[in-house]
Amino acid sequence: MVFDENLDGLPLFVNLYHSLFLLTVLILGLTFPGEAAQITGLESPNSFIGDPSGKEYFISNINGEPEARDNNGFITKLNADGKVTDLKFIQGGVADVLLHAPKGMALVGPILYIADLDQLKAFDKTSGKLIATVLFPTSSHTRVSLTDVAAAPDGMLYVSDEAANSIYRVDPSGNHRVDLLIHDERLAGPAAIVIHPKTNHLITVSRQKGKIFDVTPDGQLTELEANGVFTGRFENLSGVDFDQWGTMYVSDITKGKIWRMTRDHRFQVIAEYLPAPADISIDRVNNLILVPYHYVHAAEINGLETPSVGKPKGEKRTLADYGFIPPPPKPGAEGTKK
Repeated sequence: MVFDENLDGLPLFVNLYHSLFLLTVLILGLTFPGEAAQITGLESPNSFIGDPSGKEYFISNINGEPEARDNNGFITKLNADGKVTDLKFIQGGVADVLLHAPKGMALVGPILYIADLDQLKAFDKTSGKLIATVLFPTSSHTRVSLTDVAAAPDGMLYVSDEAANSIYRVDPSGNHRVDLLIHDERLAGPAAIVIHPKTNHLITVSRQKGKIFDVTPDGQLTELEANGVFTGRFENLSGVDFDQWGTMYVSDITKGKIWRMTRDHRFQVIAEYLPAPADISIDRVNNLILVPYHYVHAAEINGLETPSVGKPKGEKRTLADYGFIPPPPKPGAEGTKK
C-alpha cells in the first residue's frame, strides 16, 4: 500500500478516490438538480436510511475502528433535499449518550433503532433522546458484533450478528425480548438484512463469501444467489434493499459495485468503480438510492430507473438508465443540421 505523507498518513488511493468523488459531486450536482445530492464531511459512514415518509434521512458514522468502544460514533440527520440539518444529531459522549460504532439502522414510527457493537439502541427520531438499550446474550466463546437492523410489518425487529453468524428476533412489545432466530455457519458473516416486501421473509447478504440468503420467520435458510464455480460476481456484500416494485439491489464494498437483481434473477451492474459502497438502502417513496461511501467519508443520493422507462430485454442498459451518468443526447429531428 502506498501512503502520501503530505495527506495525514491516509492511503494514497483513498485520497485519489476522494478527489474523484468530489469531481463527481460537481458533475452530478449540475446534471441532476433536485434528484442527486452528495454529502461530505462524514466519518466512516456505514448505513444510510430514509424515513418512510420520504421527508428526512439518517446516516450512521462509525468514526474510527468498527469494533472500538471509543464512544465517538454519531448519527447525521438530513432533510428531504439531502442537505445536512444536523451533522451530529446523536453523538457518543454527549448528553450521556453511549454510541461507539453505529452501523445498521431501522425506523419504526418515531423510533430510530441503531446497531452498536453488542447493543441495539432506540432513540427518538425527532429529539435524539435515548429511549431504550437492548442487550444481547454473550458468552466466553462468542463475540457479538451487530451489523444491521430490519423492521417487519408485524412490529418485530431482526438484527444480524456478523461475528456470530446469527440473526436475532427482538420483540419491542415484549420489553424488547431477544430470541435467537438462526445460527448457521453458512451465513458467512451476515451483513445487511432487509424484509422482502412481497414474502415478508428476511433477505441477508454474506460479507465473507458473497452470497444472498432467504430466511423464513421460523428460521429456515435458503441460498438464493452465490458465486458460480467459474464466476466471481460478488466479493464482500455489504448492503441490500428493495424498491417499490420488488427489485433487489446489493452493494459490494470491495468490488465497488452496485447490482440490480430483477424478479427473474437477472443481474445488472448499475454502478461500478465506487469508493467502498457500504450499507445502501432505497427510498421507495421517491425512488432514490442512498449510498454511503465508507472510506472517503461521503454519501450520495441518486435517482433510479422506473419500470415505465425500462428497455426491452435484448437491449443493453447503461448507467444513464439508473441516473448515475447523464443520458445521451437525443437525435435531432429529421432535416436538422448537426
